[in-house]
Amino acid sequence: MIKIICSILIGYLLGSIPFALVIGKVFYNTDIRQSGSGNLGGTNAGRVLGKKAGIAVIVCDVLKVVLAVGLSSLLSSSASILTGVACCIGHCYPVFAHFKGGKAVSTLFGFLLSISIFTFQDAWYFIGPFILFFIMLYLFKFVSLASICAALYSSVFITSELFSLDVNNIIIIIASWLMTILVIYRHRSNMERIKQGNENKISWM
Repeated sequence: MIKIICSILIGYLLGSIPFALVIGKVFYNTDIRQSGSGNLGGTNAGRVLGKKAGIAVIVCDVLKVVLAVGLSSLLSSSASILTGVACCIGHCYPVFAHFKGGKAVSTLFGFLLSISIFTFQDAWYFIGPFILFFIMLYLFKFVSLASICAALYSSVFITSELFSLDVNNIIIIIASWLMTILVIYRHRSNMERIKQGNENKISWM
């Protein structure tokens, strides 16, 4: 139990590091919470600070999950899955940024990359959703829609691959669906704007 609590705490604290805020303030003297959507994620960082900053934020947000899961896997392989979930929650509700963070997309991909490396040693758990994300982004130009589709695909794929009564598999399936629900919940305002026809579209693809 202590290992599980420590793993969850590691995940939440690392997830709470608001790289969009740090990079914006340190390198651009800008608080991106005051610009664009106000969201502490890679998309808003790219919109407000430029492409390089956006990419840097996304990479850092992905890697913080990989680091968290990697560290917790040294304590407990089963608890490392919960670490990934905690990291996503920390990213969305960071203790270091008044509990107002990102929308869990980069951290979702961080989780998928982590289980590809540490749990399954199978890159397809990451590559499949990654490819679908860019297909949907190319077709519709909405980051929010592409993110939700990638999250749903990842959970359906994980469920179909792991569906059994094995406890560890059940934990991974539940964790995957929890993160998918989190991604959908965090994008509810974006989906409403898509319905109304005023959601921002990307212009670089």
